[in-house]
Amino acid sequence: MRVRADAEAPAGWQAHLDLTFARQGVRSVLAQRRRSGPLAVQRPFYPEGTDGACHVYLLHPPGGVVGGDRLDIAVQAGAGSRVLITTPAANKLYRSAGPRAHLTQSLHVDDGAQLEWLPQPTIAFAGVNARVATRVDLAPGGRFIGWEAQCLGRPDSGEAYAGTLGTALEVWQGGVPLWVERAWYDDRALLHAGHGLRGHCVTATVLATPLPDAGVLAAVREAVAGHAAVLAGASTVDEVLALRVLGWQAEAVQRALVAAWAVLRPALFGRTARPPRIWAT
Repeated sequence: MRVRADAEAPAGWQAHLDLTFARQGVRSVLAQRRRSGPLAVQRPFYPEGTDGACHVYLLHPPGGVVGGDRLDIAVQAGAGSRVLITTPAANKLYRSAGPRAHLTQSLHVDDGAQLEWLPQPTIAFAGVNARVATRVDLAPGGRFIGWEAQCLGRPDSGEAYAGTLGTALEVWQGGVPLWVERAWYDDRALLHAGHGLRGHCVTATVLATPLPDAGVLAAVREAVAGHAAVLAGASTVDEVLALRVLGWQAEAVQRALVAAWAVLRPALFGRTARPPRIWAT
């Protein structure tokens, strides 16, 4: 399985990482990895015990993405597997001299599998020219909790956002779209508009499917309501529970995401939320 970029002449790092997970007895294992270029994973961790989720940290040794880079990540959560994927630090999209950077993430969840996609936020530097696209494909019986978060500019360093960042987030099941969204951040007016980010520089979306029982939506709303430093709202669309979070600091938004995850994980997966140790470093 391989996610392929479109046919433009290479101008920067060209990296591919394909991960396949499988269930072996009570244990979920990283059964296969294929890579080229600067993308890798650390060895799997089992902080919840051997019958818990297989925790994997995605690594990008250059530390950031520049114009012309193409990073393709493909994940296959095999039938019955339990997988949690995160990153050791924020991903950085640096200034581009012209060429666009592409980060494409393709996640496949087989029957009975549980996949948690929980990367740390992506920071878009001033002058960015990038597109980040994530697609989740669920088999019947597949379960998914995931989030995507973007920090536009670096306000703590006095750097306002300027540039072009396109994002896409999709969830499909059996060829039917459950969630499809696009965003294009190239207009500062949108960042301040009431129908946009309302002046916030950090935006995040949490998605969970299949839809938990009705009480979970209220529990998620209550969990994030205690985070006064963010603006958040949760709702349901067909079989997807969606949470939107806006804030001025990535750390505050991240805390709200983790609070929501602590509610969603037991509801969807029947397991207590134990944050990966890397989040505390």
